[in-house]
Amino acid sequence: MAVYTQVSAEDAASFLAKYDAGELISFKGIAEGVENSNYLVETTKSKYFLTLYESRVDPAQLPFFHDLLGHLKQAGCLVPAFIHDREDNWLQQLCGRPACLIEFLSGVSPSEPGAAQANAIGTALGELHLALRDFDGHRPNSMGLAEWRRLANECGDAALDDIAPGLAARIDEELSLLERDWPVHLPHSVIHGDLFPDNVLMLGNTLSGLIDFYFACTEIRSFDIAVTHAAWSFSSDGAHYLPQIGTAILDGYRQTHGIDAETLSALPLLFRGACLRFLLSRCYDWVNTPAGALVTPKNPTAFLYRLDFYANPANKDIILG
Repeated sequence: MAVYTQVSAEDAASFLAKYDAGELISFKGIAEGVENSNYLVETTKSKYFLTLYESRVDPAQLPFFHDLLGHLKQAGCLVPAFIHDREDNWLQQLCGRPACLIEFLSGVSPSEPGAAQANAIGTALGELHLALRDFDGHRPNSMGLAEWRRLANECGDAALDDIAPGLAARIDEELSLLERDWPVHLPHSVIHGDLFPDNVLMLGNTLSGLIDFYFACTEIRSFDIAVTHAAWSFSSDGAHYLPQIGTAILDGYRQTHGIDAETLSALPLLFRGACLRFLLSRCYDWVNTPAGALVTPKNPTAFLYRLDFYANPANKDIILG
């Protein structure tokens, strides 16, 4: 979440008038993240999120996200619903951007997750994948392996090496390995693709919501495990692996969905791919985030440290048990 497009309180009130959502009480931008412009809206009836979709989200793909969340909601998953207006429209225009009003879910995103919370997210991810077995929507992965070399090239070697000495060569080496060995034979499905702690809401150790599905796509299903494991299982700077967290995530997923031997064997490579994907997108944002945006680009090196940990063969047994 972030703010790129500024919305006035008057524009927000006019937008809300289309809905049976009450009258505007408060309205403020949310700075976290880098994808869309987001505001927390409080009315006389409830709280909502107002999202304006920026350049990384193709408006033509928004029906996919609407249908996906509707499917998951019906299956009992704890996800937010798109709110429909009085004429049953869920997609609007606001300040020149596609915009939606979205259900607010209570809860707090854990800043330092514990093992019980990690087990809950592993369980929830397994339940999510089970619920998606009969979802027939499809969306290509706009941030998949085929895009990673393009991101590296658009950053440029000099900018990458400014982030960390030798980073350009390190990325090129890793890309060559992944392009050669990527496990395309594994089962594919729609995945969340971005299940970081800040996209999870908890009440204590109990899950209360999974949010921000805008990287959801059709991909190797177990890539979702890898992204979640890499996102949760390290200190915030990426320098220290937290084995109790990583183990709890995998245990929760096993207990709910199961992990077969072929998937387990491929996970070390998928972990590396997950790290490279976020290393590259963070490098790109570090170099290209526009001046004046109410957003803080995230440090890319946190995922370089993770990548180095997963790439070390001596750590395989620590990770997988």
